[in-house]
Amino acid sequence: MAIRVKTIWFKQEDGPKGPEQQAGVIALTIWKLADKTVIDLSKSDYDIITPQRGFTLLAELAAFMLHLADRMVYRRIADAERQALVQALAKRLAEILEENIHEVMNDHGHPYQADFIDLVNRRGQDYASFDFPPEQPSFAALRYLGNCIRDIMEGRDQPWVIDQIMELEAPEMVATVKKAVDGLFPQTSGVPLPA
Repeated sequence: MAIRVKTIWFKQEDGPKGPEQQAGVIALTIWKLADKTVIDLSKSDYDIITPQRGFTLLAELAAFMLHLADRMVYRRIADAERQALVQALAKRLAEILEENIHEVMNDHGHPYQADFIDLVNRRGQDYASFDFPPEQPSFAALRYLGNCIRDIMEGRDQPWVIDQIMELEAPEMVATVKKAVDGLFPQTSGVPLPA
């Protein structure tokens, strides 16, 4: 099942949309994709078993797609606008994650938003070392994502989950995030924007 992606604003009279509104659209797309991926893993007989594991997987996938979106908007918008967008996107994803944890687990005693932001910062440093040739993650970046997912899984699932992520799940994530980014930030002639 494909994820629906918002690519246009229906109310044009409201004027230009700011980073919070744009980040909200991308965050919802990323969250749906992460959720779909966890469901796909479960349907493929990977042992998700606990809500904690499911939410850890969701956070890891969301952190990857946030970095992917950041790479895709690079050179499409000015650096200051990009920074505001990425910060708003991380904040909105952290809120969505925490809201879902509260709803499913009724656990209000932990700073889940802060933990997610910390994960995003750590993974951002890691993913920054990989190439993303024209808005596509390199093999090494996808392998790193697969290894991060492997580390979350039970021992019996670890040998197989990397291939599942790299070959089946990641292509859909990349294509759908690209569709959302292209809808909000159409590509220009490729001329770098001033900082």
